[in-house]
Amino acid sequence: MIGADEAAELADQAARRDRYFGFAGDEVFQSRGPETSGTSAEAAGDSGASDGLAEGPDGGAAGLDQPNPSDDGAALPRRCSDPASNPMPPSLQPRLSNHRDDQVTLYARFAEHIDAALDALEAEGSLTPRVARSGVAVEPPRDASHGDLATNAAMVLAKKAGTNPRALAGLIAPKLGELAEVESADIAGPGFINIRLNQRVWREELEAILEGGPDYGRSTLGKGKRVNVEYVSANPTGPMHMGHCRGAVVGDALASLLEHAGYAVTREYYVNDAGAQVDTLARSAHLRYREALGHDIGEIPEGLYPGDYLKPVGEKLAAEHGGKYADAAEEEWLQLFKRGTVEAMLELIRSDLAQLGVHHDLFASEREVQESGAVDRAFALLEEKGLVYRGTLEPPKGKVIEDWEPTELLLFRSTAFGDDQDRPIKKADGSWTYFAADTAYHMKKLEASDELINVWGADHTGTVKRTQAAVQALADRPALDVKIVQMVRLLRNGELVKMSKRSGSFVTLAEVVEEVGKDAVRFTMLTRKNDAQMDFDFAKVLEASKDNPVFYVQYAHARISSLHRKAKEEGIEVSAPADLSLLDDEELALVKVAAQFPRIVEAAAQAHEPHRIAFYLNDLAAAFHALWNKGNDDPQRRFLLADKPELTRARLELASAVAQVIRNGLGIMGVAAAEEMH
Repeated sequence: MIGADEAAELADQAARRDRYFGFAGDEVFQSRGPETSGTSAEAAGDSGASDGLAEGPDGGAAGLDQPNPSDDGAALPRRCSDPASNPMPPSLQPRLSNHRDDQVTLYARFAEHIDAALDALEAEGSLTPRVARSGVAVEPPRDASHGDLATNAAMVLAKKAGTNPRALAGLIAPKLGELAEVESADIAGPGFINIRLNQRVWREELEAILEGGPDYGRSTLGKGKRVNVEYVSANPTGPMHMGHCRGAVVGDALASLLEHAGYAVTREYYVNDAGAQVDTLARSAHLRYREALGHDIGEIPEGLYPGDYLKPVGEKLAAEHGGKYADAAEEEWLQLFKRGTVEAMLELIRSDLAQLGVHHDLFASEREVQESGAVDRAFALLEEKGLVYRGTLEPPKGKVIEDWEPTELLLFRSTAFGDDQDRPIKKADGSWTYFAADTAYHMKKLEASDELINVWGADHTGTVKRTQAAVQALADRPALDVKIVQMVRLLRNGELVKMSKRSGSFVTLAEVVEEVGKDAVRFTMLTRKNDAQMDFDFAKVLEASKDNPVFYVQYAHARISSLHRKAKEEGIEVSAPADLSLLDDEELALVKVAAQFPRIVEAAAQAHEPHRIAFYLNDLAAAFHALWNKGNDDPQRRFLLADKPELTRARLELASAVAQVIRNGLGIMGVAAAEEMH
């Protein structure tokens, strides 16, 4: 007979799986999800950016089907150049940063202009005072021919103010048209306002990019708000595999993005070191310990971890303890071996993650959370709020269990916060459930943070609502966002990659990084929205074509670096001040794309979506390549013109600004910019 208590135990076992688990390369993992490539627009994840990364504005960069042999290098950078050994040319290096915490970007400045226009209308009595302005936005119009900026202010505020959108737009537009920066402000459709700026604005923004240098795009949006980002949190039972990779990159890039936007970020890893899987790990290590002592262990018994990665652990234990525990009863060595083996696995995990450029500020122990009494404190607090009671659970939804036996359990009233059923916090034997320990862990995070973000694998989707409910109950507000990361299929020329001999059942992260490089792995993991399935094909991530976003963006930066080398080789003087008034409309159009970067950073940070940076960089690279390729048809459109040094200097400044934005975006992603292609 199955009772509610046993059902709670089964739920506990499911919850104790890795917080991130999403690899579908090996046969053993194929049942975890459909074998789809995730190449549809829906899978790509729009989220306010392009549907995918194969194209940029207006279809991307025409003419970049393959690298031009005349360019400086023509292959994907398997490893980006080391800046120490290959410093960028002086003309490409950022100017001394004039960044200020109160520096206002172009889009933020125009948001202030719109606020000022609305304030003026209120003062004149033309607009109802104190109308809430949330939802008012300043963005580039979908069609560049409509202008440089667009605002929905009249559309958002008209109903609240009891007026017609076009009528309100007719009051706002003249106010904006009076600004020195504005060439025209026109009403479109039901009440949108399209704003066209004069060219001086874009020349000044180009200078702002160069003066801002590595700080261009930084924001004070977060105002120092404390955010805890928990990611990876794999069970400490073996090396990192590709199932952990995507969550590691998404979490790490998200943390960097939030820091860039002015948040105070803690990067945390939750070590599940108190469950049955750690007992299994210790028993597996004990077997390898006996093997290191010369015992014949035969085949690894089913249920233990078979990977060769435990052999060094066994050898270390043998060196430390000799044969003392070879034939001892389990109770004599289990706790000792658990601690030693978990410590060894964490060293291995840290090493694997470091190869990917992923680092954590804090490793929190589940065992220590439980031993600290935090679980008792958490539920004492919830009990004070009337959110804990004794009751029985209904049978699991979607399952017919004829011999279901209701059991009275201690429950958390999670349905009060949107969950579909109340959750057990104690089993019939009086021990805490995993959910109870997890709730206490989140309470401890809340004690040091204003907001929590968890990056979890798709197999944890079912636990999201209950965890968010517990956090909301503890914090008296919604304070937890969970980013679900879908699995990755590992392919080689379209074929699923088979298992690794070293690990015993999976392809390790270290093996993949060694083959294709950290930067290619990190960039690729951000080419789709986190909840869309992904294929990682070794051949495609190394492909030198515009269809490979890793190559496409890096190639843009490498091309710009090559310009400065070629200018020096050809004796073109580039140190004199540039006359940016020589740049024409097509060239300033590239500045308009680069100037969107601060807006993209803030929007991506607010949405907790680091993939938007990758999408944007692809659009910027597409715009740059398109301008570059015009020189193939018209030599006068080339960036370097020996007979026109002043125009060349202006174009090099333009290229340098684009390179700076690419570097800043790649920096958020944890990717080094390529100075040349190898």
